[in-house]
Amino acid sequence: MPTTTEIQQQMRIARRTGREGMTLIEIMIAITIIAMVVGGVAVAVLPNLEKARIKTTQTDAQAMRSAVTLYRADNPRGCPTVDDLMAGQYLDATKRKTDAWDLDFQIKCEGSDVAVISAGSDGQFGTEDDIQ
Repeated sequence: MPTTTEIQQQMRIARRTGREGMTLIEIMIAITIIAMVVGGVAVAVLPNLEKARIKTTQTDAQAMRSAVTLYRADNPRGCPTVDDLMAGQYLDATKRKTDAWDLDFQIKCEGSDVAVISAGSDGQFGTEDDIQ
């Protein structure tokens, strides 16, 4: 354990070299630099996050479209709901039942055509950001 004299000597040396601790200005500069880096990363990542959501939703809609096609091969008269697909085991339980924004898919059957639609980021069907 250092003696009081040794501690006082170390403090005198620190005062002479100007290294007793960090100043408020130094701390503020470090925080500002960190904030600038975080801001730059956010600007670079956020547009890619939206693209990833769209791609995920397109993939999930395609998987659901395949499940609807299988369902309609066994049940030609009806258009299933997501619950029908899950109950009949046409859709794997590990697959998402909602889009990337946690909204339900809309399934439309017109003749032999099947459409699985996501409302997209705005959450409203019939707008330009709908995903099929």
